[in-house]
Amino acid sequence: MFDDFSSWWDGLGASPQLQALYATLLLIFVAWLSNWVVKRILVRGLYRIARRYGDAPLQDFGIIKRLSNIVPALVISLGIGTIPDLPETLVTIVRNVSSGFIVLTLALALSAFLDIVNHLYQRRPDAGAHPIKGYLQVVKILAFAIATLLIIAALIDRSPLILLSGLGAMAAVLMLIFQDTLLSLVASVQISSNDLVRVGDWIEVPELNADGDVIDIALHTVKVQNWDKTITMIPTKRLISDSFKNWRGMADAGGRRIKRSLYLDQQSVHFLDAEEVQRLHRFSLLDDYLKGKQQEIEEWNTRLAESGKEPVNTRRLTNIGCFRAYIVNYLRSHPGVNKSLTLMARQKSPTADGLPLEVYCFTTTTSWVPYEGVQSDIFDHLMAILPEFGLRLFQHPSGADLRELRLGVSGSQG
Repeated sequence: MFDDFSSWWDGLGASPQLQALYATLLLIFVAWLSNWVVKRILVRGLYRIARRYGDAPLQDFGIIKRLSNIVPALVISLGIGTIPDLPETLVTIVRNVSSGFIVLTLALALSAFLDIVNHLYQRRPDAGAHPIKGYLQVVKILAFAIATLLIIAALIDRSPLILLSGLGAMAAVLMLIFQDTLLSLVASVQISSNDLVRVGDWIEVPELNADGDVIDIALHTVKVQNWDKTITMIPTKRLISDSFKNWRGMADAGGRRIKRSLYLDQQSVHFLDAEEVQRLHRFSLLDDYLKGKQQEIEEWNTRLAESGKEPVNTRRLTNIGCFRAYIVNYLRSHPGVNKSLTLMARQKSPTADGLPLEVYCFTTTTSWVPYEGVQSDIFDHLMAILPEFGLRLFQHPSGADLRELRLGVSGSQG
């Protein structure tokens, strides 16, 4: 059989063009066959190993498939010189293109390998605190820059050192082109070393309308998913040059702050008489406070001698003071309030909209929905219990109030 093939091949010697055509087709077939063998046998075997020992990240990122494409390129590069009667220029072009293709394939395989490294690193529990995606992107940029030089050198059939020698004069231009990349790299290093932002942090950047969770930190951008489910892309360097708020401290502290005021009608503030004090003793949260406060006031008033006979000179309980004490005791007994953090009820400066009585405390949860539930429960109770202290919330007259007032005036005139 081999003798028959040899005699057939020698018979083609009379037609060099036909012999070159058959040789070229044979080379293409061998290249295709080598690619098929590698992908069918080697790739499948490696995929099985990857699936057996993990979640097959090699299959997901296609690194083996990219590497398998090198084999047919090598076959063509090595075999093109064996084809008889081909122009030397054509052989050189095919070899140069094959070399450039091999370099490009290796660069793509390295990029896929770096993706695998980042994929495996993200499984670590501290991956969110120290992301490496930005650094891997820098390596990718360098790899593709070197690959570009090698591909150009292979296509023009010149040494890469000649191209590198010309890069010195282009340094200023390259610095201008890659200035954003360099600034982003410096910002990424500062963010990582100073632990400014992690994946999962809630940050606010008002200048960029970003308010939500960080879902990705890359070299050039930080991706934030806002609470309305929109995505904001923040340039990494802006987190160094501009101010932003990171709510991680709240999560680490284990409590979310409640800071809201009840605006009281100042005309409802008054001293309590004996009957009102006795009625407030019904509140178990106020009983100890009232007993201690009454004893303190009686001791104070007994030292006033004759001047103590006038009510204006004595100390007396007020409804707003008792209400403040009730708020503090109520918060201390509430299961949703963190007792280890700051807890108080305080008056602020009176305004035209009433007297602000601020509730300041922290919840035991930092989750948004449970936090809002605890806050609403507290103020639901406080607004409903206000009349027991003879206090009223301040509210501007509405249309219904003015209508009732007008009807009352017209009825009295009639």
